Amino acid sequence: MGKYVFGVDLGGTTVKMGLFTEDAALLDKWEIPTVTDNNGVQILPDIAKSIKEKIQDRELEADEIIGVGIGAPGPIDGKGIIYKAPNLGWDVFNVAETLSGLVGFPVKAGNDANVAALGEMWKGGGAGYENLVMVTLGTGVGGGIIVEGKVLAGYNGSGGEIGHIHVKDNEEKVCGCGNKGCLEQYASATGIVYLATLRLAKDEAPSVLRGKQFTAKDVWDAVKAGDSLAMEVAEEFGEILGKALASIAATVNPEIFVIGGGVSRAGDILLDYIEKYYTPYVFRGSRETKFALATLENDAGIYGAAKLMLV
Repeated sequence: MGKYVFGVDLGGTTVKMGLFTEDAALLDKWEIPTVTDNNGVQILPDIAKSIKEKIQDRELEADEIIGVGIGAPGPIDGKGIIYKAPNLGWDVFNVAETLSGLVGFPVKAGNDANVAALGEMWKGGGAGYENLVMVTLGTGVGGGIIVEGKVLAGYNGSGGEIGHIHVKDNEEKVCGCGNKGCLEQYASATGIVYLATLRLAKDEAPSVLRGKQFTAKDVWDAVKAGDSLAMEVAEEFGEILGKALASIAATVNPEIFVIGGGVSRAGDILLDYIEKYYTPYVFRGSRETKFALATLENDAGIYGAAKLMLV
């Protein structure tokens, strides 16, 4: 039995990598650029080369390596097949088999958001729980569902795409997925700015946000300062996301929701607004579900990828 595992978090601009012991000690982490030229043909060979160099630098023996886990931005099924990743230039192919052939070790692959959820379950905000949902509030809204310690990916890897749950009718603005009224249009960093912009246009109340460009952080800072208009935005955000999570809980009955992404840096006040609207709408069997902030930040992907290889 080997002693070491590699975790790879493949992003559109950089590839984050980590070397772990099998009991979750992070020994080393590093990055290489993601070269997307020529439909990303060089991405996996570059990853394999970097892993081999690390093995050599660390003087590791082949029989000490358990394998490599990788998270990538796209739907990936249980066999490691990715069903297109446009920002990488990839079409449909088996990521796990291809990378395994390049590194010479077993490889498991998963969607990056699902893998990050696995990382938070292993050593982050969800540590100690085996049934959880991670919600990533960033430029969009990502999600990962863990049931009995394993990723719930669905038949073609599209499970956990909670950002594209339909939450609002009569929306004119189109989501990045092509639909309208998706959760991420209101609960993401850009979505919070959108909600605030709409409220400023229809509400004449004074606000520190009025008359300037602002970010989601500015909105939450205004909430903390007691700005009444910003607090109304937070109420709307909380109602939309709280109700959506209540629906998810009725389906998968998690022990805990872990909230991550850039928006989560607002802190516990964010959870207060979400729980306020979650509790009254959720099925009673999930009323005791806990809420916590993610703790691994940018390392969630490499932790989760390593854990993917150990599940």
